[in-house]
Amino acid sequence: MSEGEILEISWIQGFPRDNVEFVDNDTVCYACGSHICFLNLKTKKRRVFQSPGNGVGALTANGRSGTFAFSEKELDPSIFVYNFPQLELKNELKGNTQLDYTSLTLSDGEPFLASCSSIPDFSITLWNWEKAELICTRPQGGRDVIYLEFNPMNCLQLCALGTTTLTVWNIERCGSIHLLKPSAVQLPEIPDASSEKPTPTSTKDPNCISQILAALTEPTVATVTPSTVCWTVTSQLCVGCAEGYLLLVDPQSLSVSVLVDPTAADAIPELKNFYFQSVVLYSNGLVAVGKESVMHCLEAKGTQISITQTWQLERSVTTAVVSPNNSTLLLSANTGKLYVLNAEKSDQIEKILDVLSGNFLNAALHSDKNICVSLRDSGVLQLWSSNGTCLASLPLETDVTNITCCPLAHYAAVGTASGKILFIDLNFQKQLRLVHEVYLYHTAVDHLAFDQEGRYLLCSGLDSHLYVLDGRPSSKFSVLGYIEVPGRILSLSTQCVNRGEDVKALALCGSQEDKKDEGSWLLMFFLPFKGIGGSFSVDRTGCLNIPKVFKFKVQVPLTSCILGVGEAFGYCHRKKSLQRFQFPEDTFGLSSKKRAHLNPKNEVAFQLPGRATLLLSPDCMLLASVGRQGILQLRPTSSMELYCELRCHSRRLGGIRSVSFSTDSHMVVTTGLDDGSVLCTNIRAEAEYMSPIQRRLIRAQSLKTSFISENPILIKFPVWDQETPVTDEQTEETKFGRAASIDVIEEDEHNFPPASTSTWLEKRHEEIVKEDEIKYADVKKRLREEMADLRKSLIGLKKNNSEPEEGHVAESADNVGLPALLAHANVYLYDQFSMQTVEQRINQIILLQDLIYDIKMAFNSDFEALFKRKLKEIKFVVDVNKNIRDIMLELDIQQTLWEPSLTDMEWPERLFIVEDSEIEVEKYLTPEQKAEEERLRLEKEACLAAHKDDSRQRALNDMMGGVLEVKKVDILKVEIFPPEFSLTKPPIQWSEEEKKVYKEYEKNIKDLIEEKEKYKRGLEFEMKKLQESIKESTEKFDESLTKLFEKKLKFTAAIYQEELKISYLAESVHMVEAMNRQESELKLKLEQLLAQKVNTEKDLSGYKDTVEQFQFDYENILAEDKNLDKEFRKEFADLPKFLTDQLYKQFKRRPRVQRLRAMSIDGSNVFKPIRLSTPTPDGLSQILAAMEELDAPDNMPKGLTLPVWERFCVVRNTKIEYEQKIKVKGLELAEMQAFLERRINEDNVAQEEIKQHFEELRSLRNRRNKYLMDPVIQVVLPQGQVETSTIDLTAETAETDFILLHKKVVDDVKEKIRKVAEQKITYMEAHGAVRKEIIQLEWEHRVLDKKIEDLHEKKKEIKMLRLSKEDMEVLSMKDPKAHELEKISKLEKSIAFMKQTHKRAIHRRMKKVKQINKKISMIADKSASIQKELPEMQASVAELRHIYEASATEANEAAEREDRYQEIVKRRNLRDLARAKSDELDQLRKEVERLERRNFPSLDQLKYN
Repeated sequence: MSEGEILEISWIQGFPRDNVEFVDNDTVCYACGSHICFLNLKTKKRRVFQSPGNGVGALTANGRSGTFAFSEKELDPSIFVYNFPQLELKNELKGNTQLDYTSLTLSDGEPFLASCSSIPDFSITLWNWEKAELICTRPQGGRDVIYLEFNPMNCLQLCALGTTTLTVWNIERCGSIHLLKPSAVQLPEIPDASSEKPTPTSTKDPNCISQILAALTEPTVATVTPSTVCWTVTSQLCVGCAEGYLLLVDPQSLSVSVLVDPTAADAIPELKNFYFQSVVLYSNGLVAVGKESVMHCLEAKGTQISITQTWQLERSVTTAVVSPNNSTLLLSANTGKLYVLNAEKSDQIEKILDVLSGNFLNAALHSDKNICVSLRDSGVLQLWSSNGTCLASLPLETDVTNITCCPLAHYAAVGTASGKILFIDLNFQKQLRLVHEVYLYHTAVDHLAFDQEGRYLLCSGLDSHLYVLDGRPSSKFSVLGYIEVPGRILSLSTQCVNRGEDVKALALCGSQEDKKDEGSWLLMFFLPFKGIGGSFSVDRTGCLNIPKVFKFKVQVPLTSCILGVGEAFGYCHRKKSLQRFQFPEDTFGLSSKKRAHLNPKNEVAFQLPGRATLLLSPDCMLLASVGRQGILQLRPTSSMELYCELRCHSRRLGGIRSVSFSTDSHMVVTTGLDDGSVLCTNIRAEAEYMSPIQRRLIRAQSLKTSFISENPILIKFPVWDQETPVTDEQTEETKFGRAASIDVIEEDEHNFPPASTSTWLEKRHEEIVKEDEIKYADVKKRLREEMADLRKSLIGLKKNNSEPEEGHVAESADNVGLPALLAHANVYLYDQFSMQTVEQRINQIILLQDLIYDIKMAFNSDFEALFKRKLKEIKFVVDVNKNIRDIMLELDIQQTLWEPSLTDMEWPERLFIVEDSEIEVEKYLTPEQKAEEERLRLEKEACLAAHKDDSRQRALNDMMGGVLEVKKVDILKVEIFPPEFSLTKPPIQWSEEEKKVYKEYEKNIKDLIEEKEKYKRGLEFEMKKLQESIKESTEKFDESLTKLFEKKLKFTAAIYQEELKISYLAESVHMVEAMNRQESELKLKLEQLLAQKVNTEKDLSGYKDTVEQFQFDYENILAEDKNLDKEFRKEFADLPKFLTDQLYKQFKRRPRVQRLRAMSIDGSNVFKPIRLSTPTPDGLSQILAAMEELDAPDNMPKGLTLPVWERFCVVRNTKIEYEQKIKVKGLELAEMQAFLERRINEDNVAQEEIKQHFEELRSLRNRRNKYLMDPVIQVVLPQGQVETSTIDLTAETAETDFILLHKKVVDDVKEKIRKVAEQKITYMEAHGAVRKEIIQLEWEHRVLDKKIEDLHEKKKEIKMLRLSKEDMEVLSMKDPKAHELEKISKLEKSIAFMKQTHKRAIHRRMKKVKQINKKISMIADKSASIQKELPEMQASVAELRHIYEASATEANEAAEREDRYQEIVKRRNLRDLARAKSDELDQLRKEVERLERRNFPSLDQLKYN
C-alpha cells in the first residue's frame, strides 16, 4: 500500500482570518492550514485539497475562469495555479521572492496574475500563468500593500490598497515588453485633524531632550485611512475609509470625489459613525459592511447617496464577496462564520458555516464514535463529529493549556494556565457542562494523562509535584495525593495492558534550573488497580507512599519519551535518533526505590530537522512522531522503521502542536501550532501493524462494564457553580483569619493566601495548621501574653529615649546661593560664541537643565527649612495662646486671639482625610468589624471588672482628688466672708471681742484686695510679655519669608533666562537635525534617481531598438502589401484585359463586417453591478468568415475557369491577411511609439529632477553652514543702560541688526574724539605758517615749469635724430649690466612657466589618453558584440539584397540613377563652394597683414612723414 492509501484525510477544520473566494458560482474556497477547503454553498459539502508545497500562504481565485492560485509558506516560495473542479496543476510560478507573498489576484480578460511580496524586496510582480513566465516586476512597490485587485473592465489596471495609501498601477506595453507605472491617489485630509504645535517646557531630567525637540516639530496633517476598495462598471474605484468616508476615485485623472462625508451637516444619520469594513457591488447597489453588526445597500443618483435597504447581522463581518454570476453575496467574519445572501430569492441572510477561528491547543478522539474534542487558545472547547461537523461549543472563559479524554466515562479534563483542572461532561452534545474543577498549581498545567482504564488522572506543572487524581466520577474526581519528582516533567505517559493489573506511569524529568527541553531521568512508578490501601497510602501532607518507584538514568538527554509494554521509546535531539529502551525484569521485583542506568536497545535515525514528540497508539503497535516540520510519521513498534508519513501542517507556522490516537488506533488527529487547523486522518494499516481483534474486544468489554456504572453518576452531576463551594471555604478561612488576628504578631495573618487562591496542597497544609492550632492553643496563648508584655516594655523604653531634640532652625537649609550656583555651572558651560556643532549644543542643553535643577533644589531646601520653621512657629503660637487664654480666663477678659494654621494649599493631604463629624449616615460595619468591636467591649468590661475593687485608687480619689499634687489656690477666686454677727446685729450692739474680730476682717479684706491687684498686674504683665513674644516671632518669620520671596524672584528670573537659552538651543538643534535629515533624504533620493536614470537609459535604448525593429518589420509588411497590389496584373497577365479588370475590382472588394457597438454605461448609477460579456472574435476571423461568400464560384466572372478563380481567391485572401496585419501592426506601432515618447519624456523629467535635487542639496548645505556659524546669542542687559538708535522698533523693523558695544568701548571712543579735537586746534595754528611757505613754493614751481617746457623743446629736436632701436635702448639705460640681468631673469621665468605649462599639457593629454582608451575598450566591446552579430546581419542583408534585387523594377533603376545624378551635382556644388571660400580666405589674410603693418609704424616712416 502507498502512503496515500495508508493515511487518508478524513476531515479538516479551521477558519483563516484571510480572504474567502469564489471558484465558481456555487463554491467558495479558503485556506485551512496546509490545505484548501472547498465548500459548496448549496449542498454544504466540503472538499479538501492538500497543498503540494509547504503550507498555504496568500490565496486568490477567479470564479469566471474556474482558476485559483496560492503561494506556499516557505523560503523562496512558489505560486501554484490550479483549475477547478479538476484540481489540475496549470503551472508553478517561481520568482525571486525570498520570504512570502502577501497578496495575489487574477485578472478576467488575460491570463495575468499579480503578486505582492513581503520583506525585503516588497515587489509587485505581473505573471503570465499560462506560460509560467514573469512579465514585469517593480521592486519596493508594495511596501505597505495589503490587497491587490485587477480592474475587471481593463486588465491593464491594477489597484493596490495599502494601510494608509491607495495606488493605481497601469500596465504599459511595448511589444513584448511590459512596464508597471504607479499613480498614487492623493487622499483627502481629515478636517480638524492637524496636531497643534505644543510649547516646549523644561524638565528636571537632564537627559530628556526628546520632549523639547518633539514640541518644535511641525504639525502634521492626517488623511483618511482607506480600508476597502472595489471597481465600478465605469472603471472607477469606490473606496471605503475607516473614518466613515466613502470616496470615488477616477484612475485616469486621479481625482477624488467624496460620496459620503460623516462630518457634513446633511450626512445620513446611519452613516455618521459607520466604519467601512468592506464594500462590493451587488443587486444594483453598493453593499457596505461595517464593524457594527449592520449592512447597508447604498444607491447613487448623481452625487446623492441614499440607503435602500439595511440588514441586521448576527455579528460583525469583515469581508463581502459576490459570486461570478452576481446572484450570491458571501459574508465572512474572522470569528469563523460564513453567511450567504441571495437577494433574488430572499432577503434573509443564511448562516452556512460556524466553526470559530483561532489556533488549536490540543485535540483528542473520544468514544467509539470517534468524536473529536478540541481546545482553542481562546478557551473554547468544541465537539466534532466523525465527518468534521461541529456539534457543540463551550466557552470556558479562562486561559487553557491542554485537554485529555477519559475512556471510562464521557468527560474531558482540561488543564488551565491558572493551575486548575476542569472536568467537562460530554454526554449531552447540545449542552456541554462544567461539572467540577480542582485547583492544584499556581502555574500552568503542563501535562494531563489518563491510564487506559481511566481510573487515574496524572497531572504535572512547572514545580516538582506530580498529582494523582481518581478519574472515576463516583469518587468525585478526588485528589489522591502527589509524588515528588526530581525535576520539571517534560513528558508523561501511562500503560496498563490487561484489566486488573497495576498502572505503570513514566515521567521524563529535566533539570529545574536548565531551560532546555531535555532530560536524563526517567521516573517510573506503579499505581495499584484497587486504589489507596495497604502499602499504597497517603501521609497527612498529601504525599503518596508508593512502594514501587524506579529512577533510570539515560546516557544522552531525551526530549520526549513514551511508555510501552515493558519498554520505552524516546527521541534524542542531540543524536537525531529514535531510541528503544528495554527495562530489566529484575528491577521491577525490588520493593524499595532503586536507581539504574538505561542504554538504548535499538536506535533509528530521525531524518527530519527540529525536535520531535512521540505518541504510542493505544494498542501499542504504532509509534507516531510529530514536530516542527509539520509531518506525521508512523512506525511499527517492532522495527521502528518508517512506515508512512503525511504532511499535515505548515512548517513555517510552527508545524504540529499535538497528536492523538483514537481508542481503536484507526484514526489520528493533529493540531497545528499557529495555522488554526485540526486534521483528522484515517489509518488503513496492514493487519500485522494492528492489534488482534480479541484483545481489542476484551478491552472494549472491560471499558463498557465500567462505563455502565460510572457514566450515569457523571450525568447526575450538577453544573459547577464556582461561587458556592468557594463561599463555604471562605467562611472557614474567615473564621480562621479572625482567630489569627488576635495574635500580637501581625505577620501571622499573611502566612496563608486567601481561600480563593489556595491550591489543594495549601488547603491541606491549612487544615494541618488548624489541627495543630487547636492542639497547641494553650501554649500559644501563653506565648502571646509574654510577647505582649515584652512589646509594652519595649515601647516604654523607646518613648523615654526618643525625646524631641530642640535645635536651631536655619533660615536656609542650603547656603549655596544663586551666584555660587552660576559660578559653579560656568566652569562646565560652553561659551555662547563657541558652540558650532550640534553635540556642543546638546551638551549645553543638558548642562543648563542641570543648572536649573540645582537652582530649584537650592530654593526647595530653603523653602523646606522655612516651612519647618513655620510649623514650629505655629506650635509656639498655639502654646502661648493657650497660656494667654488661661490668664484671660483668670482676668475675666473676653478677647479673640489670632490663631495661625495651615491652609489647604499648604497641607493638601488634609482634603483626603474624612473626619467622623463629616459622615452623616450611620457607619456600616462588616460582621468581622462587629465581632472585633464586641471583643474589645468585652475586654474593656473585663478590665473594668478587674479594677472595680481597687482600694488604692479609691483612697487616692477620696484623699487627694485623684492626683498626687495639690494646686495653688486661685487668689482671684478667694473670698472672705464677713462675720455672722455683722449681718444679724447692728454695730452698736457689738461687743469688744466682736469689734476686734470685725477689724481683723477689714484688715484681711484690705490685704486680699492688695494681693488681687498685685496678682492681676503680674498676670497682665505676663500676658503682655507672651503677646510680645508672639509678635516678635511672627515679625522675624515674615522677614525670613520676605527674603525667601526675593530669592524666589531672582531664582525665577535666572530659571527663565536659562529656559530661554534652552529653547533657542533646542530650536537650533531641531533645525540642524531637520536639515541633516533633509540632506540624507535628498542624498538617498538622488542616489535612487541616479540609479534609476542609469537603468532608464539602458531600458530606453532597448525600447528604441525594439521600436525601430518593429517599424522595420511594419514597413516590410507594408511593402509586401503594395507589392501584391502591383504584381496582381502580372499574376494574371495570361488573361484578357477585361477579365483582369473584373478580377481587379473583385480584388479590391471587401465584405461588410458587423461592428459591435460599445457598451453603453449609465453614468447616473455608478453602483451598477459588473457583468462581463463573452470575448468577441478578432477582425481577421470575422472578415475571413465573411469572405467565404465572396469566394463562392457563383461570384466568378463569365469566361473564367475554376482553377484561375481558386488561384484568385488565394491571392485575395493573402491580400486581406496582409491588410489585417497592417492594421494590427499599425495600432501596435502607434502604441509602441507613444510608449517610447512617454519614456523619453520621463527620462527628461528625471534629468531635470536630478538637477533640481543637486541644486537643493547645495543650497541646503549652504543654509546649514550659515545657520551653524550664525548662532543666537542671549545677552542680559541692565535696565536703563542700553542706548539704541532712534529707529522705531515696530513689526516692520523687528529684524533690524544692532551692534552691541560695551560701555567702556563708548567711553574710549569719546576720549579719542577729545584728543583728536585738541590735535586739530594745534594743526590749525600751524596752518598759517605753512600757508606762507606754500605761496613761496608755488612761485618756484612756476619757474620750474618754464624750464620743463624748454627741455621738452630740446627733447623733440633730439627725437628727430635717426637712431636704431638698439641705440635707443642703450641710450635709455642707466646700468646696462642690470638690464642684462633683468632680461636673463625674465627669460628664466618664462622658461619655468613654459615648463609648468608643458607639464600641465602633458597631464591633460594623459587624462585624454585614458578617456580615449576607455572609449576604445567600450567601442572594442561593442565591436566584439557587433562582430558576433555580423554574420547573422550579413546573412540577413544578403537575403534582403537578394530579395530586393529579385524584385527590382525599372522605376527603381531610374530612381537610383536620379539619386546618383543628384549626388554628383551636390558634390560639384560643394567643390565650387570650397574653392570660393579658399579665395576669400586668401584675401582676408592679405588684409590682415596690411592692417598689422598699419598699426605698428617704424621710425623710418616717421622720418619721411
